[in-house]
Parts: sequence; structure tokens; C-alpha cells
Amino acid sequence: MLLLTPVLVAVICILMVWIFKNADGSTERRKGEPGAEAHPWVDEDLKDSTDVHQEEAAPPIESSIASSSSVDFHSSLNRTEAEETRKTVEAGRCKDKFSVEADEWQESEEEVEHIPFSHNRYPEKEMVKRSQEFYELLNKRRSVRFISNEQVPMEVIDNVIKAAGTAPSGAHTEPWTFVVVKDPDVKHKIREIIEEEEEINYLKRMGPRWVTDLKKFRTNWIKEYLDTAPVLILIFKQVHGFSANGKKKIHYYNEISVSIACGILLAALQNAGLVTVTTTPLNCGPRLRVLLNRPTNEKLLMLLPVGYPSEDATVPNLARKTLDQIMVTV
Repeated sequence: MLLLTPVLVAVICILMVWIFKNADGSTERRKGEPGAEAHPWVDEDLKDSTDVHQEEAAPPIESSIASSSSVDFHSSLNRTEAEETRKTVEAGRCKDKFSVEADEWQESEEEVEHIPFSHNRYPEKEMVKRSQEFYELLNKRRSVRFISNEQVPMEVIDNVIKAAGTAPSGAHTEPWTFVVVKDPDVKHKIREIIEEEEEINYLKRMGPRWVTDLKKFRTNWIKEYLDTAPVLILIFKQVHGFSANGKKKIHYYNEISVSIACGILLAALQNAGLVTVTTTPLNCGPRLRVLLNRPTNEKLLMLLPVGYPSEDATVPNLARKTLDQIMVTV
């Protein structure tokens, strides 16, 4: 037995090394698997790449070189010649790729007529008065989660969305789509999708710090207002557009542009006497896009339930930052 002890020790050591090596390999493989758990702060909506058609995998550069000639490069070419040939093939491939991409995208308009600008200038006292009244109006805006089922005039919804559509946008591409949902069945399906994902968000994706920060608002994954609000407005950003001939149009700064439009929409709703709560349902975008039959170039940015506040509506007693906390004058 004493003679076998060193042999047994060696066998055990070899087994341990083999086990750890395979464990590391399986961990690396799991990291690359599509089903690997995402970082809790990453919104899967941003990964909604269903509009990206997978291109056929191109063969490696070395394979392209080898197939272009019967010469054995390893034996007939020195390193310099092989490298120059590789660069030539690679440059040709990039040129072909960019040519194809250029054909897919629409050239922008070169000429647009410019016209005189019409401007209303107010006396200074009226400017101060109007700016103060506008501030006081918006300072009453609150995020309201208790919304009545009382119907609202559709003309008002039309007007506030037209107001949102006046927002500036990168190269005037206007990369927004406002989907207005009134149908009770569709609203309920939206609620089911959001509550299913939100439960996962609260329990897994968001993490304890985020959930703790939301406790003062008394929120959870139950979103009754998605059923009770007479109107849901889902705002989609168009990551690119299409011209009349079917070519793609670049939408510059599409997310910033649509976010500005959302801000104007919130102000317009407040001005009309309606309430809402800004919601950005984490990881719900792709399913909602399919439900609402939106094209793949549109990604959900925000969802607004819109209506009148319910009689028993409450809001957290919060204070906004003062002017000296948000403004710096240079």
C-alpha cells in the first residue's frame, strides 16, 4: 500500500487538473451562449435586432487568397508578398461591402427652399408674465398612476400629438411614431405583456438597489392603469426611415429627437388638463412592437397612459430642485 500511495496521489492530481480545466471551458462556453443571463441594467429592447438580416458569413481572408490561385502561398510567397495579397483582398471586400451599403441608403435632398421667418416678439413684461405662467402650469405636473376610465375627447389627443410632432429632429427626419391604443382588448394584452416582464424585472433584472429606490413611490409590477386609462400612447423611435423608392434613410440622433418630442407631449397633456405617468417597460419593446404590428425599424421608447385622475388619486409628496441647484450661469 505504501508503494501505491505516490501513484494514487498523482492520479488524484491529474483528475483535479482535468476537472478544473473542463469547468473553466464550460464557463467560457456559457458566456457566449445566447441564453446567458443579461446584465440587470441592460434593457433588452436596445438589443431588438430583428431588422438586421444576418449576412452570409464570408470566408476567412486566408481562404479567399488560397481559392484565388492554385499556388501554395506557404511555400511560394514570402511573408511580405502574402501580407500584401491579403490586404488587397481585404480592401476589395470592404469596397464591395460599402458599395452594397451605399446602394441601400437614400441620398439626402440637396436643395430645400428657404423662406422668411415669421416671429412674434412680446414686450418684456409680457414675456416675464407668460414664462411665469407656463412654469406654474408645468410645475403642477405630476406622475399619476391612478387614472379614471372616463373617456377623453380624441380631438385633444390628436392636438397633443400634433404638438409633439413639432419637435426638432436631426436633419428634420422626424423619427417618431405615436401609436394610440383605445381598444380594451389590446390594452389588456399590453398589460399582460408588461406585467409578465415587470415581475421578472423587479425580482431579477433590476437588482436590489433599483427596487429599493422605487419603494417610496409604492410601485410594483401590477399596472392597473394600463386597463383603466382610456388611451395609451406608445412612442416608438424609428432607427432609420424609408424613402419612396424603398431605400433606407438615415435618422440622425433619433433617440434624442424622439425624447424631445416626448417632453413636448408631456407639456401638451398638462396644458390640456390630462394626466399621465412616464413608463419605459424594460424588455417589453419587441413583443409590444409585434402586438401592434409595427415595422422592425421602430423601437419602443416610452409608454404613456393618458386620462383624467381618479377621484382617489394620490402622488408622493416630493419637492423639486431649486433654480440654483439646476442652473449655472457663466
